[in-house]
Amino acid sequence: MLMILLLTNILIIISNIFMVMSMLISKKSFMDREKSSPFECGFDPKSSARIPFSLHFFLITVIFLIFDIEIALIFPMTMLFNLTNYIIFMKTSLFFFIVLLLGLYHEWNQNMLNWTN
Repeated sequence: MLMILLLTNILIIISNIFMVMSMLISKKSFMDREKSSPFECGFDPKSSARIPFSLHFFLITVIFLIFDIEIALIFPMTMLFNLTNYIIFMKTSLFFFIVLLLGLYHEWNQNMLNWTN
């Protein structure tokens, strides 16, 4: 037991020494205007590379992805219907659908499902 503890401490010390050495030896890069600007075939950019987008659209997309993944989890449940106990299947399915409906109700209360404000 003492040998394992000793080897563990030696490995931790060696790995920490290597991390410190790599931080000291690593090449420092100073950012300037040319390096931080987007590359457009050697020309100066005509407009900002970061265009604003609708946060509401992003939230709708996240909601869609969450419910899409949950639908992908519902499909295997239909295949398990004949293989499991009916009561356990119904309890699990009911719990899953209640969580889905509570999430949908919460999104509806927060007005995330409205396209216009």
